[in-house]
Amino acid sequence: MTAVAHGAPNDRARPAGEPRWLDAEEQKAWRAWLYSAQLVLDRLDRELTHETGISHAYYEILVALSETPGRMLRMSELADRCLSSRSRLSHAVSRLEERGWVRRQVCAEDGRGQLAVLTDDGFEALEAAAPVHVESVRTHLFDQLSPEQVEAMRDLGETLLRHLAAR
Repeated sequence: MTAVAHGAPNDRARPAGEPRWLDAEEQKAWRAWLYSAQLVLDRLDRELTHETGISHAYYEILVALSETPGRMLRMSELADRCLSSRSRLSHAVSRLEERGWVRRQVCAEDGRGQLAVLTDDGFEALEAAAPVHVESVRTHLFDQLSPEQVEAMRDLGETLLRHLAAR
């Protein structure tokens, strides 16, 4: 996108209804954060897929299920946790079912909803992939940061989560 679309000289005294353009420092911060986050996620996905055959998206589904009582979640809740559309999640769960890592079952509480359940084989696959994932996170993120930067990153993340989760 052009500089006009994303940023213009500081215009804090803008007329009502005009866009609040990013100033030069905000623009640099935004692009550095956006591109670095995309590159880290791409690197995590590539390494995890290459080493384990599990994409980062599938790994996150397995993690979400592993962290719940009974290792199961309603499909709709799992989609929300994974920031996925219901149809995309359903497709992913189908692929995980083919591997024997997840199974679906009808929700006993209401008989309408479907649950995704992490199988023992799925849990074993997750356990095998976890060291690869954590080493990649360490190498490409935490090893590059000072303790002060890690604290600032946590503070920034928690601030954004409070804002975004409220919506």
